[in-house]
Amino acid sequence: MNNETVHKLADALRNHRLDAPMRIMEVCGTHTTEFFRSGVRDIFPAHLTLVDGPGCPVCVTANAYLDTAIEIGRAHGVIIATFGDMMKVPSSYSSLAEEKATGMDVRVVYSPMDALEIARHDPAREVVFVSVGFETTAPTEAATVIAARDAGIRNFSILPGNKLTVPAVEALLSLGEVHIDGFILPGHVSAIIGSEAWRPIPERFGKPCVVAGFETADLITGTLALMKMIASNDRTVANEYARVVRPGGNPTALSMMRRVFEPDDAEWRGIGVIPGSGLAVRDEFSRYDGFKKFPVTPPPVKEHPGCRCGELLRGLIAPTDCALFGAACRPERPVGPCMVSTEGPCAAFYKYGGFDR
Repeated sequence: MNNETVHKLADALRNHRLDAPMRIMEVCGTHTTEFFRSGVRDIFPAHLTLVDGPGCPVCVTANAYLDTAIEIGRAHGVIIATFGDMMKVPSSYSSLAEEKATGMDVRVVYSPMDALEIARHDPAREVVFVSVGFETTAPTEAATVIAARDAGIRNFSILPGNKLTVPAVEALLSLGEVHIDGFILPGHVSAIIGSEAWRPIPERFGKPCVVAGFETADLITGTLALMKMIASNDRTVANEYARVVRPGGNPTALSMMRRVFEPDDAEWRGIGVIPGSGLAVRDEFSRYDGFKKFPVTPPPVKEHPGCRCGELLRGLIAPTDCALFGAACRPERPVGPCMVSTEGPCAAFYKYGGFDR
């Protein structure tokens, strides 16, 4: 889209008049960052508020999960493979970065297939991949498990921690703690599950939804569309990212995901256990389930005093409402996961809100 069109869209957003205050929530960590980085958030009309939701998979991962991963590394001497944004996430007592510094074999990979290659080339060592993400990454992790089985690689497993986003939004609305008029839906997740998967949100809760992309024009177009839907009482799901997202999603990716995983209850930071919001490894592939392969009893879960990540992920506060933000909690020494991940709301506020200066 050319610059002239983007300027016109920006003017339309900046000059849009609202008759009453309006609160919209994005449930995608990339949207959290891009609304800041692009400057779109700075041209919101008066009375429009963007609320951050549980859209960062690293942020919503509960301490108990990471405690277990660390205990597996300690007790069983396995190679822990992980995406880089999990390294500095504080667990109850430590982090993967701290464990690596004290001798644990922790390796940063760019995909689960990289972790499988480590297992392939070192058959004498067990490799456990820390599998954290939403529906976007789950199909690739499923494909990796299938590839391990087909190749007869038995020294590889995953620690399933993937989560499903629609049940999380339903749970958030069911809590009734925060008023939200409509939702900006994640483009990456929706490319997998499809725009129709979000229909329960307007049908059950009367909240309009817009699937949006990540370029500046996408953010503006999605925001304008959602404001108009709210104003006109249009309680449906609109797809403003049709060049990528189909109503039924990606059937191949969904089939792969469902072949290896099945829905299970999962704990979300700040929300608690949400029924059917997690992905457990099916019995057929249980030899690749790190929880079953390496049973451990981690120490009691402990939350960090003063960290308000849980409230932030429920839309109750802004990052700057936390007394630790920018003081005790900074990117170089984060207290909570919302300051660690590049998709975390605290990290976005800090980097693009001028706090790093």
